[in-house]
Amino acid sequence: MLGCSILKGFSSMAFKHTVFAFAALLAGASAQAQVGAAVTADLGTTGAGFHIVVPMESTLNGRFGANYFKHDFDKRSGLVDYKLDGKLATFDVLFDWYVIPQSNFRLTGGVLYNGTRFNATGVPAAGGKFTFNGNTYSTTDIGSLKGDVTFRRAAPYIGIGWGNALTPNKRWNFGADIGAFYQGKAQVNLIPYGCTTSNAVCGKLASDVAVEELRLQDEASDYKVYPVLRATLSYSF
Repeated sequence: MLGCSILKGFSSMAFKHTVFAFAALLAGASAQAQVGAAVTADLGTTGAGFHIVVPMESTLNGRFGANYFKHDFDKRSGLVDYKLDGKLATFDVLFDWYVIPQSNFRLTGGVLYNGTRFNATGVPAAGGKFTFNGNTYSTTDIGSLKGDVTFRRAAPYIGIGWGNALTPNKRWNFGADIGAFYQGKAQVNLIPYGCTTSNAVCGKLASDVAVEELRLQDEASDYKVYPVLRATLSYSF
């Protein structure tokens, strides 16, 4: 009997604690729901994009979104000209910390999925010639040169900003970001397609193209740190 009484008492206390904990959780969720969320339209060095902004703490917001920027340009590396067809695609997980409560100034940190990629096509010089590593080849013998330039996928971000998309009693807000993300050393792959001459020449071509690959990789690695300058227009709901 005593054991049953103790067990019943313990069960009753556990049930009460569970009810109180659940009520507290609902209250917290309700408070968060009252704050709402916001969506932003962004434009800057990361291209055009959008973010969903949600409250996490009284001075901390989370931002989750994507950006896209198409960028085509010509580049000369060594004695080789390239046409680069590029897309800058990023998916962001960012956290904005408002150092001073009720202030618009924020510190931002987070990580990006970096889908940036450039497709490279070698452009032969006059007369249909390529010069790789000091050696000249004819396109009639070696075909074409193609490749790609990519960077590390996970890129940490740090920056500062102005504006709060979740400003109370204000639907529309403007903001700005100044920062950078680290995308690391470039990864370059260059491949000659259609070598129709002797195996010895094709082997030498592959070796010379590998030298040009390293040269282009070294030059592209100047962009290990990518600057972010971005303006935003947000709407809260």
